[in-house]
Amino acid sequence: MPRPLSFLVNITGVGNHPGAWTLPGRAPDAYIDPEHHLRVARTAERGALDGVFLADIPALYHGIAQGPGQALEPSMLLTYLAAATERVGVVFTGSTTFNEPYNLARRVLSLDHASHGRAAWNAVATFFPDAARNFGLDAPPDHDTRYRRAEEFTGLVHRLWDSWEDDALIADTSGARFADPDRIHATDHTGEFFDVAGPLNVPRSPQGRPVTLQAGASPQGLAFAGRFAEAVYTPLLDAEAARGYRARLAEQAHRYGRDVSGIRLLPGLTPVIGSTEAEARTRFATLEAGVPEDARQIGRVARTLGLDPATTDPEAPLTDARLSGPPPDRLPTGFFRTHAEIARREGLSLAELAARTIGGHRSVVGTPEQIADDITTWWSAGLVDGFTLLPDALPDGLEVFVDHVVPILRARGVFRHGYTGTTLRDHLGLPVPAPSYEQKGATAL
Repeated sequence: MPRPLSFLVNITGVGNHPGAWTLPGRAPDAYIDPEHHLRVARTAERGALDGVFLADIPALYHGIAQGPGQALEPSMLLTYLAAATERVGVVFTGSTTFNEPYNLARRVLSLDHASHGRAAWNAVATFFPDAARNFGLDAPPDHDTRYRRAEEFTGLVHRLWDSWEDDALIADTSGARFADPDRIHATDHTGEFFDVAGPLNVPRSPQGRPVTLQAGASPQGLAFAGRFAEAVYTPLLDAEAARGYRARLAEQAHRYGRDVSGIRLLPGLTPVIGSTEAEARTRFATLEAGVPEDARQIGRVARTLGLDPATTDPEAPLTDARLSGPPPDRLPTGFFRTHAEIARREGLSLAELAARTIGGHRSVVGTPEQIADDITTWWSAGLVDGFTLLPDALPDGLEVFVDHVVPILRARGVFRHGYTGTTLRDHLGLPVPAPSYEQKGATAL
């Protein structure tokens, strides 16, 4: 199958830029309005984009004084979106730190059946202290423990999803046989973190198994992706970073007997689009004006690097001494590492680095043709398989992308004119995974 160009859309509340909610005509409570999310999902479907993605942190957004975060529980909201759409995929973020494998496996597989095979699970090893305190912990587990738990958790979820063989559900009304217990396998798992008997009480997915995503960029996250992920969402700010990441991902996949061609690399991208480049830059300036001065892009990038924006010259090249501090507590280490690496490699100042990124991910400010050029260049070079779009403001940021960038990509022959399949695996060009029946024994219904 030819490698497709793929797009997920991360519905970051009312937009990836923190000033999005202040633009004229915005409803301040749109981030908790299901209809707002549905408008975004239907726009993505109109453009034949692969899926919509909901990130999730189970805690109050730390910047709530200055703008909205994300609030609605993702599996509930995605079920609503799936019921009101037909083809677009729905990507659920579920923490391996603060969930139990059986409940999460059942929830995601239920979403997959409700959407007729359009669901994915973004497995994240949540590290936020505020979230830990909401689950009875003084602090989150350390990094290594979180990823050991994540690996056991994810392997167990996959086994639970494979509890039922494809032909276990017989539904023979004449013979009064509903299911074959010999084709429904117990899990019988005992590990470092979990004891789960299984099997799952939900038959196998319409797409074989829900797609597994991973969003970590640390060495442990990369190893996790090589073992389990079928798509990866990560911050990559330049071509060299993307080339190096794909090479490391290929090494990790090979380590687990996999080929990197079975993993879709979909880094974050925030397009800021105008009919002219000047109009696009005016849009960005308007977004920046919607947040306090100390929360604007230069300040946000400084804090990503653990620097004090008040004492950092924005025009001076960032030195090794400036870039060698510990990552900030409230941000993933991958964001810190990605920003520090490109600043060190290219000798960038804080202002130059801030011009390339919004919300930790790469940003391109320009016309639809310039956005399409950028996407085509990265994809044609084999650096990525597509992008996870984080529109600057929603819903209009995505509407402009679908109405003006997608037609250019189609005219160039690099993006489909419509869906050619019905499942998220179809959209992403991923094969149906063979079921893993290494579980011992069978269970009766």
